[in-house]
Amino acid sequence: MPYEPPPELASLSLAEVADLVAARKLPPVEQWEPQASGDSLMRIVADGRWFHDGSEIRRPAMVRAFASLLMRDRDGQHWLVTPFEKQSIEVEDAAFIAVDVKQETDSLVFRLNTDDLLIAGPGHPIMARGDPDTPAIYVGVRHGTEARLNRSTYGQLVDIALAGGDLTVSSSGASFSLVPE
Repeated sequence: MPYEPPPELASLSLAEVADLVAARKLPPVEQWEPQASGDSLMRIVADGRWFHDGSEIRRPAMVRAFASLLMRDRDGQHWLVTPFEKQSIEVEDAAFIAVDVKQETDSLVFRLNTDDLLIAGPGHPIMARGDPDTPAIYVGVRHGTEARLNRSTYGQLVDIALAGGDLTVSSSGASFSLVPE
């Protein structure tokens, strides 16, 4: 069955996003504890492109499949996890890129470069890093992984924050500062 990307974020209601998120069946990587480990020879560069053994992976469905197996441990190491083996993967900055954001009622919805959708909140926090002159904004994805907001998405989020009067945004009952500490 060919992969059908979700509709444009602007055309989706919050309920439709929630339905799409719930319908996505992800592997239970948090339940797997493989004993074997190795090196995947894979790398995710800062702009979100994936490479294997020096060659770019150009098939979006393949990147999406690998991304569903990603986790990051407490030490910050990213892994591709299966029931039988975990393989390290080098990540230059963040495993995902947030490429769009939409404010819907009291929630912020993000689309990632893998077409994943997520609703920011306590389970998907927005984090400001860097310094006030050169901030970098991230949103938690799953299993310890994060998405860095690209430039246009960062601009959209700042516009949403400024419409509220300061550099803070709220989503799903949680508030997040866009100013690094």
